Amino acid sequence: MSTRTRIGSSDLEVSGLALGGNVFGWTADHETAFGVLDAFVAGGGDLIDTADVYPAWAQGRSGGESETIIGEWLAARGNRDRVVIATKVASHPEFKGLGPHNVRDAVDASLERLGIDRIDLYYAHYDDPATPLEKAVAVFSELVDAGKVRAIGLSNFTPERVTAWCDVARAGGYHAPVALQPHYNLVERGYERNGLRDVAEREGLGVFPYYSLAEGFLAGKYRDAEAAVAAGASERAEDAVRYLNTRGRQVLAALDEIAAARGVEVATVSLAWLRQQPTVVAPIASARDTEQLAGLLASLELELSADELNALAEASA
Repeated sequence: MSTRTRIGSSDLEVSGLALGGNVFGWTADHETAFGVLDAFVAGGGDLIDTADVYPAWAQGRSGGESETIIGEWLAARGNRDRVVIATKVASHPEFKGLGPHNVRDAVDASLERLGIDRIDLYYAHYDDPATPLEKAVAVFSELVDAGKVRAIGLSNFTPERVTAWCDVARAGGYHAPVALQPHYNLVERGYERNGLRDVAEREGLGVFPYYSLAEGFLAGKYRDAEAAVAAGASERAEDAVRYLNTRGRQVLAALDEIAAARGVEVATVSLAWLRQQPTVVAPIASARDTEQLAGLLASLELELSADELNALAEASA
């Protein structure tokens, strides 16, 4: 069984893989989502990451469907204490931004959909320049004091704004964030250079990268751009095939070599590399079905050697 890591200065501990809930109510229907959630917990996972907006982008969806499915699963399984629930505010069509009234209303709506009395990790999904930072920091801290939220996270913030949020929290005696959710993977390594990793280290933030598999590219799903397009590629596939350049092919070759030597899937190696990077607590990855999930869960047990980590880092440099 994988080890568990504390999230920043919070009392939350999680294993080294977070299950993304963005596909629930979209490409994974109710029954399929239940199967994925069951298998995730059975395989040693305990952090479920969603957002109030998931999946509002899909036709016929209004946002909140993912939270609702997770809430129904929690009620059906009676396992609330076995899992850590993370969700986000700022993007739902009815709850946009980080204004205090909006955040208060949005958290209540999320709690109701999830069928729980407290959210373990509540993220500001996106920065909101229209709301004074002092007000956003204060309302998130208020939710912790009210017992509606255990810990605070930030997603899609610049290094400067993460620093500013932490400074405001310190100066005002507010609850500070403990988690950060950036775009980071083997082919998107800006996090290491743009100052975000430095801020995470300085502030002691636990990091949960999203798009950990680069929309499927780092699972080895897309190796021929023309074939993907000819097959009527989805928007996700079109995004992924942009990595099919010299550098991307070098990364796939290095992943293939390690995966073959270890007898695991390419996705398993990609996630293990990311989990073993400084500041990272757990990569976030989603699965449309239990078959996809198996390779993700295997990353919990895979420890790459220093040579393997370096080979992947050099291939993607």
